[in-house]
Amino acid sequence: MDNEKIPMIYGAICGVMESIGAVGKNDVNKQQGFKYRSIEAVMNALNPALVKNNIFCTPEVLEQHREERTTAKGATLIYSVCRIRYRFYAVDGSFVDAVVVGEGMDSGDKATNKAMAAAFKYACFQTFCIPTENLMDDPDAVTPDANIPKNENRNQPPQADTERQNLMNELEFECMRTGYTSIAVAKTYKVERLDHLSKEQLRDCINKMKMLRDRAS
Repeated sequence: MDNEKIPMIYGAICGVMESIGAVGKNDVNKQQGFKYRSIEAVMNALNPALVKNNIFCTPEVLEQHREERTTAKGATLIYSVCRIRYRFYAVDGSFVDAVVVGEGMDSGDKATNKAMAAAFKYACFQTFCIPTENLMDDPDAVTPDANIPKNENRNQPPQADTERQNLMNELEFECMRTGYTSIAVAKTYKVERLDHLSKEQLRDCINKMKMLRDRAS
């Protein structure tokens, strides 16, 4: 055992963890004034640490699923889900794999690009344990009406219909575009899951998120 060489990737990853430090919420949303942690800030903080510790990464898309969805206004959205392996190499050829799933939605040709960008961001967060209190924006950044109509049970999903499904599709698109998670949205409206939102809440959330800038491109 004493003669076995320890793969350099392990020490290199620890070096990145020591070098990168916390990534703060230094960007400000111009419409609502709250601070958030941008993708650019994460990548800008991580790149010097990777270079310093001689690590590079190669992606491999293991699986991809694409489908078309329709918004409430009749527009077509491309929804892409990618399962991707990111392989982090050290200079001796040793490596560590991180397999993650990324989701992206776009009205043009960037759905897969967004899915890969989101997947890489969280592969880096989890591989290098980048310190941060919250990976996404604060749910308190918006204050929607949390009231639920009496005819809708918070603990049971409302009955599905075409209008509701279109609203859900549009909300999913806005979540991917702005960087919000379904957990953050549900917490904002004080429900357990997105399919517990009323149609009024779905419309309210979509309208508010349309005011936010694109964080996934």
